[in-house]
Amino acid sequence: MVHYSTGYTDVDAVLADLLAGVRGTLGSQLVGVYLDGSLATGDFAEPSSDIDVFVVTEDALSDEVVAALGTMYARLATGTSKWARELEVSYIPRRALRRFDSDDNCHPRIQRGGDQLVTEEHDRDWVIHRHVIREHGALLAGPDPRTLIDPVDAGDLRDAVVSLLHGWWIPAPTCRRCLDNPFYRSYAVLTMCRMRYTLQHGVVVSKPIAARWAQAALDARWTPLIQAALAWSSDIAPDLGETLRFIDDTRQASER
Repeated sequence: MVHYSTGYTDVDAVLADLLAGVRGTLGSQLVGVYLDGSLATGDFAEPSSDIDVFVVTEDALSDEVVAALGTMYARLATGTSKWARELEVSYIPRRALRRFDSDDNCHPRIQRGGDQLVTEEHDRDWVIHRHVIREHGALLAGPDPRTLIDPVDAGDLRDAVVSLLHGWWIPAPTCRRCLDNPFYRSYAVLTMCRMRYTLQHGVVVSKPIAARWAQAALDARWTPLIQAALAWSSDIAPDLGETLRFIDDTRQASER
């Protein structure tokens, strides 16, 4: 049973089913289960958010266990709740969680809308994930995440932001196709606000907090774009051209 409540009954029900399935599949291999992403930072938005979950295991998972987890997810996804298909669940052994290591960074993950685990390389953005889980991650099962993850300093967070801005967030070719989706444009604009906040202050805050700061701190030309992003509406979607320019402006800010 999940004792922590997200405030969303349907989400809590899916998390309870997930936790039961993970416990039943992993047994003694399970160390802890934590919320990551928007449910951890406080900027969950029902129209667009997924459910990010971080599962810590004692050791690397065998192929047999990974296959069994895939079967469990496929069963969950046949349920009536849409949130069962909005799960993004990452698995990482205890030893690799302690701090980011570029030489030990390939771990299983179930992606949003998927029903099988895939081995995914963890880039430097997982520095940010560690910080969020350590400082904000809601505990679903296991020990306090602060006992599993070393503190992440401001310099490492800034470096991770710069790495992301010069990787995924280069408008072409990596993320450009995603920006045709109006909800993804809102996500992109608010993520830029949060990145700029991290570059300035060396910490990670929710998207709404970062957006309010950006509206006060940045050039006023970006205010309508940020306001449109905060609406999370396909009817008031951020302009594509302005979104691309905001991404580029944020990248230039990171270089300064």
